[in-house]
Parts: sequence; structure tokens; C-alpha cells
Amino acid sequence: MTIFKQTNTNKSVLFILVILISLSLKATASGYDLEKSVREFSLENGLRVLILERHLAPTVSFYITHKAGAVDEISGRTGTAHLLEHMMFKGTTTIGTKNFKEEKTTLNEITALGNAFDSERLKGDTADKKKLEKLKQQLEILQKREKKWIVENEIDRLYTENGGVSLNASTGQDLTTYYVSLPSNKLELWARIESDRMTNPVLREFYTERDVVIEERKQTTESIPARLLMEQFLASAFTAHPYRRPVIGWASDMRFLNINYTKEFLRYYYAPNNTVIAIVGDILPDVTINTIKKYFGAIPSRKLPPSHITEEPKQKGERRVELAYDANPRLTIGYHKPTLPSLDDYVFDVIDSILSGGRTSRLFKVLVEEKGIAESVNTANGIPGARFPNLFTIFATPRYPHTTGELEDAIYKELEKLKREPVTKKELEKIKNQLKANIIRGLNSNSGLASRLSYFEAVTGDFRYITSHIKIIEKITSEDIMRTAKKYLIRDNRTVAVLKRKKQ
Repeated sequence: MTIFKQTNTNKSVLFILVILISLSLKATASGYDLEKSVREFSLENGLRVLILERHLAPTVSFYITHKAGAVDEISGRTGTAHLLEHMMFKGTTTIGTKNFKEEKTTLNEITALGNAFDSERLKGDTADKKKLEKLKQQLEILQKREKKWIVENEIDRLYTENGGVSLNASTGQDLTTYYVSLPSNKLELWARIESDRMTNPVLREFYTERDVVIEERKQTTESIPARLLMEQFLASAFTAHPYRRPVIGWASDMRFLNINYTKEFLRYYYAPNNTVIAIVGDILPDVTINTIKKYFGAIPSRKLPPSHITEEPKQKGERRVELAYDANPRLTIGYHKPTLPSLDDYVFDVIDSILSGGRTSRLFKVLVEEKGIAESVNTANGIPGARFPNLFTIFATPRYPHTTGELEDAIYKELEKLKREPVTKKELEKIKNQLKANIIRGLNSNSGLASRLSYFEAVTGDFRYITSHIKIIEKITSEDIMRTAKKYLIRDNRTVAVLKRKKQ
């Protein structure tokens, strides 16, 4: 899978970057050698921790990654992982409340009433409208009562008042991650807040936040043609595997997201034995380890749900989908491929860079500069996730008056060249340097390092993928590229999604 998007570089830039990263990693034997710099340990409850000491500035970046994403949701509950991410900023039994003991009574009433309201709504046309209206009014009254106990945005306030920056979270198909950067003397504050969030989270304002994410879907997906196209593309490319689902959820599921299932999802998938913590910055390793043991060690591990994910059947013919919208045409083409640690996944990283790694890449030079039929063209390896087999994907926008059909044919011609013509030694060396430089660049900040350490430890079970990735890339040959292109970049293995302007 692609770690970073490629940009132009040269050997001198690469050399400078290697020197910088080598210094920042305490002069290890190589800029790529993280093994000697990262301290890793696991608590008895299964929590995995990676720490890296870097005294470049008095700051520390903290990343908590749960192996919990949209792919782990049950059918009919899509959007749960994303909604839970929102809910985790609502606080705990001690944060975000004036008196949790009194608030809890109202919360229990809201849960019972909300479930009753949803159960009636699920009846559709046969629902009792008078009962629905009464339940809705009662729920609104309880939600107003709850507000008197709530301290809004207290987690954000605690971090901000203590110098925190970049406080945020992200949910994807594979993982959910929470992160923040703080002054180096705020380690214990972070540990207290985050261990409390893992142990005593409170899903307050659940139904209000559910309405928020429903509106978010309307604004960020349903009103944006490119995202609608992507949604339809994935739903066509994957017929059985849950990678076909949007992370934000299907609209019909989101209206009935359930607080009891959300709590169950939280209970199991946010367990310490399903979690990785990465800490990078101005720290004292022994102090950091003891602090983590103190605050996270008592959190009980959980028996994780069976990880049976429906396998995607082999595709045996081209799939096409069209989206009619009042917008400029767009084109998306995807090919099924294996995920890491397959050698073919590494080869696709190289193919990705050959085709769209900057302004000297093949697709840009031919389609944008020489033929002038494309406004933009990009590729991506590892769509939409990396825990399971995924897609190598091409995104392109035609330049008026050229059509998506012209652009599609031109792209296929370039893919055929990969099958027939060996990549020259000079081009392959340039691509490998690009990949290495971009990996190094991404490791040049505390947050960049913490992000990648937690990501690869969670997805692959070993952060060392970062270094082994470079070693394997070095060994890839032009023959590997031709073999991989011939095997996967074929008509019967592709899905094509086209955005066409809606006729007035």
C-alpha cells in the first residue's frame, strides 16, 4: 500500500533528508533503522505501546489507534464506527459533566425512550403517528433536561488550556485513531484523560449527534459529486466484502444508529488488546512506560469478536457504473489486488509512482501535457483500506471538449505499456528514490512518526513494515512490474465508474 503520495525529488534532496532523519533518530545506523530507536512493550492486558525519544523540541505527539473501523460493523449498522468517534469527545463519568450521578438517571431514560422511538419508526408506513409524535416530544424534553448537567467540549478545553494542538480523530475502513500533541511536561494529563476515555466513556447527546452525522453525510457526500461517485464505485467494485460500505454509513442505516450496539462496539473494539499507542517526542522512556502502566494497566482486556469478514469473490468481468449529476465529468478505474505483505502490493507502490508520481510521471506527461485531454490524473494503491485485499485505483478528469471515453482509452494505452515495455533502469532508480525520500519526509515530525508507527503496528502487527518496505522496494525489478501489470491490470479485473453531466 502507498505510504505517501510521490513528489519530485533528486539524489541531493534525498541525501539531505537522510541526514536530517538520521539526526532526529538519535544518530542510528541508518535513517531507515527505527528498530534501534523505538522501544516497544505490551501490558498484561494486551495494550501495545511504542515510544520514541526525540529531544528536538519540548513537545510530544500521542496517537491511540484502535483496530476498529467500518469494516468491523455488522450489516444494517453502517456508520457506527464514525459516530462513535464523535461520541468519544463527549466526555466520561468525570469529564464533561457537573454531576454524573444525577445525569445518569436522565441518560438511562433517554436510552429507553430513544430505543422505543426508533422501534416505532422502523415500522415505516404502519407506524403509529400519534405515538411517534408523543415519543419525539418526550425525547426532546429529556434531552433539554440532560443539558443542565453537561459541560460542553471539556476534553478540548483541558487539552487547549494545557498547550495541546492538533487534537483530532479519524475513522477509516480499518482503524480509528485519536491524536494530540502536547508540551512534554503534560504526559500525565494525557494519560489521565485517555485512560478515562477508554475506561469510563459516556455517550451523552447520542441522538443529537446522530442528527449531526446525518447532516454531515448530506453536506460531505450527497452534495459532492466526486464523493458520490467514489461511493458508487466502491459499492460496485466490492460485491460481498464490507469495503463496499461508506465509512460515514448508508443513509438508511444512519437514521437508526443504535446506542446499545454502539456501546457494544466500543466495549469490544476499543479494548486494550485491540489498541496501539505510539508516543514520539521529548520524553524520558522509563517515566513514560511507568505512567502508561499506572493509568492503562488496570483496563481489562476483552475477548474480541470472531474476525470473520466475507471474502470478496474473484471478479470475472468488467463492471461499470454511471452517475448522472449536474457536474463536470470524472472517471474512476479500479483493479483488485492483494494487500501487504504480498510482494505484488509493494510492486503496485512502484507502479503508482511511475504513473502519477509528480509532474514527470507518465500519466501527467502524456495525458495532461502532451495530449492535453486531462485536467488531472492520479493513482492510488490500497483503496479503500489495507487490512484486506484492496484496489489499485486511477482518478481522472477530462479537459473540455474531451470526453471520459477518450481519457479512459488513453489510460489503458499507458497501462499496456507497463505490460509490454520494461521500465528503464534510470526511471526505476528515480522512482525508488522518490519512494524512499517520501517515507523519510513523513518521519521527519513527531506526529508523522507517531502516526505511522501506530498505523503499521495496528494493521500489520509490526511497525517494522516501515523499514522492511524500503528494503523490498529496492529489490523490485522491471520484470516484477511487467508480471504484476499483466496479472492484475486486465479488463476482467476492473471496475469503471463514470460521472456524466445530467441532461437538462
